[in-house]
Order: sequence, then structure tokens, then C-alpha cells
Amino acid sequence: MKKITFTTILLLSSIMYAQDIQDAIRYSQENLNGTARFNAMGGAFGALGGDLSSIAINPAGSAIFMNSQVGLSLNNNNFNNRTNYFGSKNRESENAFDFNQISGVWVLKDESGNPTWKKIAFALTYENKNNFNNAIFSSGTNPNTSIDRYFLNYANGIPLGTITSNSFGSLNYAEQQAFLGYEGYVISPLTSSSSNTSYLSEVPEGGNYYQENYVITEGFNGKVGFNAAAQYDDKLYIGINLNAHFVDFTRSSSFFESNSNDTQNGVQQLRFDNYLYTYGTGFSFQLGAIYKVTQSLRLGAAYESPTWLSLNDEFSQRLQVVNRFDGETFNDNIDPNIISIYPTYRLQTPGKVSASIAYVFQKRGLISFDYSFKDYSSIKFRPENEFRIVNDQMTNLLTTANEFRLGAEYKIKEWSLRGGYRFEESPYKDSKTIGDLTAYSAGIGYNFGSTKLDLSYSLSQRKSREGFFTTGLTSPSLITTRQNAVTATLLFEL
Repeated sequence: MKKITFTTILLLSSIMYAQDIQDAIRYSQENLNGTARFNAMGGAFGALGGDLSSIAINPAGSAIFMNSQVGLSLNNNNFNNRTNYFGSKNRESENAFDFNQISGVWVLKDESGNPTWKKIAFALTYENKNNFNNAIFSSGTNPNTSIDRYFLNYANGIPLGTITSNSFGSLNYAEQQAFLGYEGYVISPLTSSSSNTSYLSEVPEGGNYYQENYVITEGFNGKVGFNAAAQYDDKLYIGINLNAHFVDFTRSSSFFESNSNDTQNGVQQLRFDNYLYTYGTGFSFQLGAIYKVTQSLRLGAAYESPTWLSLNDEFSQRLQVVNRFDGETFNDNIDPNIISIYPTYRLQTPGKVSASIAYVFQKRGLISFDYSFKDYSSIKFRPENEFRIVNDQMTNLLTTANEFRLGAEYKIKEWSLRGGYRFEESPYKDSKTIGDLTAYSAGIGYNFGSTKLDLSYSLSQRKSREGFFTTGLTSPSLITTRQNAVTATLLFEL
């Protein structure tokens, strides 16, 4: 049977892209990845400052520091995913260690007696905004739909001559999917004419389809921030961040399907593997202010611009099919062995506006509350004329999401006890494709003097509905994701 063995790496010049809403949201959201103190208090630091991770949400926070400080945080993330696909339940987990936060702040105090500008501060911060290490396994019997719908949706409308007369690497994304389905005998043309644009399924009908999908993701979305802030008088703190972003993401998926609807003819089983590697850089900026109403009461406000990312995709696929014709078995391995390199594209993620309030009980503790919102419907792929369809989908399907953070700290001599809560609304209007996120956290810290050691634990949960493919076979797997995170931070005052 047919076997494709190309071995070149090809640059695609077609404007047909494969990016979708899922990709856009991935780079628009963030985990709670900061210092242990920051994580333990639910990230509610917009009006507090004085923590290395607080600078990343309100740049005025560096001017709160009394002394220069450097810190390093080690994080362990455990993702536990429970899936339900047509009543069949599975569980998969992934565990990862990383240095999620490395930062330093340098405080320069005015010794001249200037009554207005008390001090200025500079900070350099690195934080892992999102850890992509995860694994999800779903399996079950689909009573309605086979993978053939995926290949048919792409193939119908494409001339047969385009598929048969061109190499895999010269085709755009839609044409490549039609090519794989045709070469694997999953679909066949209605007529043998090169102008034929209609296709039929070779998957036997009349029964159920057992399906599995295993997805492994790896990588990170990191941010380096260059910060400057100043204290004006005794009450006002202002600051700015200039941020460089780094994206490195891989997604490997393996889909399997089998059926026993007709054991003599047609597709008996297949495996469809997809591999995506996305990498790129970006830029954003932040402005923020903290105002001390009294020695105890503080107010904070911050604006985070959209992140303007420049991204690159490398994509490869393989299809293995077991067919039977008149009772004879054929194995088709459609492996182009080509890495499709797409033209660089741009993504604009939503900006964020935050307001905060905190009350500090002198030498005993504090309580803090943050509110922020993002308009996910403003996400845009560019060039816009080439991403018009997916951009319109995001405008229609996504919405503004509010986020609430609450944190508290109580001090007992050198010890500090902390707790936090975080609630983030779904970016989708239906609140089901990706559900609301709820998180709880706690932590402890000890002050050795010039050195501090902090520990935290957080638990978050979110439900989602994810189809195996974006067209054709879109029956959702119901996913409940629980993230357990343990963070240890070591701080040194200089």
C-alpha cells in the first residue's frame, strides 16, 4: 500500500494557518507562579508591594522595599487530570520541578534631606508565567462520529488533482489533511476526475467507534521584567515595568480509533499522531501606583498592556491505518517525515487593569484584596486579513473575565502564617469550554534576620470541555484539572 518517505524540512509559503482559539488562550493566561509568600497569599499584593513577585503585578511595589533584596524560588507543580468521554473515566498526572522565580531589587535612598522624593528602586525579575507541563488521556466509545469527519471536512472542496499532483510539503494545512486521509484510504473521491471536489468515507458505518486521545504538553511562558519605581513624599509610590516575554511550547497528541462495524471491508483501526512546537518572543509594559491613605490603609492600581508576541510554529503529522478489502488486511503508514515550518505570525493577548486595597496591622499582620479584569475577546492574531475567521470566532465566543484575590498574613515573632484565595472567571461566554478557576493556598515563613525562608502550598481546580480536533470529531471530553503546587523561596537582604 501507499507509503510516503520525504525527508526534507520545508518552509510553507501558504497563508493557510492551523492556529485556533485554544492556542490564543494558552498564551493569554497565567498560573500563580511567584515567591512562596506571594503564592501563599493568593497573589493579592497589588496594594502591598515589598515582595519580589508583587513587582510583576504592580511595578510600584519595588519602592516599598526598605532594603535591597535578592531571592530564588523553587516550585513543584503536579497536574492531575480526570476525564470523562462518553461515560468512560480516566486519570492522568504530570509532575514538574522548576526555578519559577529569580529576582533582585536595589533600593537607593535619598540622603540629601529632600522632602519629596524619598527613594528610588530598580528591579530585575524573572518569573515563569505559565508552566505547560501536563498530560491528558481520554478514552471511550463514541456512538455517533468517526475520525473520518475530520478528513472529509478538510477534503471536500479541494480538487483531487491538487492532492495527487503535488508533494505534501507544497500543500497548505487543509490540503495536507486531505492528502493524509486520501493516502490512508480513510476517504475516497466521488469520481476519479482530477477536478473532483467531493469525497466519501471508507470507515464502516452502523456501529460504535472506540477512541483514545493522549496529549502531552511541555514548556513555559516566561517573563523578564525591568523595573523602576520611586517614593514621593511619605504616601505615594509609582513604578513602571518593561517586560520581555519568551514562549517555548510543545504538544504531542496521539489519537487511536477502532471499529468492528464491517470486519471484511474498510478502515478497521487507525492512529493519527500530531506534533507542534511553538516558540517566540514578545513585549509588554506595566504602570502602577500605591497610595498610603494612612500608615495602615493602602490603595493600589495597575495597568498591564497587551503582550505583543511574535511566534513561530513547526508542525508534523503521521497516520497509520489498518484497512481490509474483501477480507484482506493492508497496513498503510503515511509518514511524510516533513516538518512544516509556518511563516512567523503575531498574537496580541488582552491587557489587564487591577485595583487593590490592603490593611496592615503594624507588626502583627495584614489583609489584602485585589480585583482585576481582562477582555479576552480583544485577542488578535495578525496579519488580521489572514486570521479573519479565527479572530471573528474569538470576538464572538470570548468575553471579559474578572479575577479576585484575597490574602492574609499573621506574624508571631520571627514566624509568619499565611493564607489566600483566588477566583478567576472563564474567558468563554458559555463558561463551559473553559470553566471558572478556584484556588486556595497557605504557607509559612521564618525570618532569620538578613535571610528569610518561605514555604507555600496551593490547590487550584478548573473544569473544561475539549474536543480531540477542532473540526469533524469535536465531541468533547470533560476534563477536571487539579493543580497542586509547592514553592520554597530563599531571600537575602543586602
